[in-house]
Amino acid sequence: MMAMTSSSRRKPAPRKAGAAPRAGGNGAAEGDKPARVTTARRELVENEMYEQATRLFAERGFAGTSLQDIADAIGITRPALYYYVKSKDELLAKLVTEVTNGPLNELKELVEQADLDAVGQLRAIVEIIVRRRATQPARFRLLIRSEAELPEELTAAYDESRRAVLKTVAEVIEDGIRAGQFRPVDARVAALGVLGMCNWVAWWFNPGGRDNEEAVTDQFAEMAIAALRRADHHTLDGEGPQAALKMLRQDLDHLERLLKD
Repeated sequence: MMAMTSSSRRKPAPRKAGAAPRAGGNGAAEGDKPARVTTARRELVENEMYEQATRLFAERGFAGTSLQDIADAIGITRPALYYYVKSKDELLAKLVTEVTNGPLNELKELVEQADLDAVGQLRAIVEIIVRRRATQPARFRLLIRSEAELPEELTAAYDESRRAVLKTVAEVIEDGIRAGQFRPVDARVAALGVLGMCNWVAWWFNPGGRDNEEAVTDQFAEMAIAALRRADHHTLDGEGPQAALKMLRQDLDHLERLLKD
């Protein structure tokens, strides 16, 4: 039998354009792992970029901080930083969007869950906001301090996001009032109170300090619900006709608001 020469050996057929990559030993496509690694690295670098930028902006001010300062703090070169952001203004815009739209997106997903009533939704809302304020307090404080320095388009986007969050919380409270779970109060005022309580966490909570994040979150959720929950039975605030009239006026005011809607 004639020996097979190197030129006569069968070469592997070229893979057709558009065909899926061959699976490796773990059954995953060869192109999957680098993509996952690249995405994970980008998220890590972006998060570190936000953290260092927040710290430097707070320490030196926006004008006193350069992209080189941020690159040095992260431990990468300035050209490498340009892969993630092109200017300080763009970085500030990314930071503002991350702080404002993050909670809003979570709240939108939450209220779409049909298995939660108003009480459950309010509890989850408080947990989302308090957890973000407790884990990223510096970012929120920087945003509040920088409101006057934000470009006009960022200010408009920030205001729109705040109004959307307020509207979402107020609608949940109004749903609870209609269902008889919450007292007949002004839903917008109540929503402002809940948000103010949650946002204040960013100013006093100390990660790693005496207060536990989970315990604080649970307590705030209970406090928000307790402030709005309606008792199972009507109880008079005092005695006599005046107390009865006060309770009746509350119900009539609530009914009038429903009729106006």
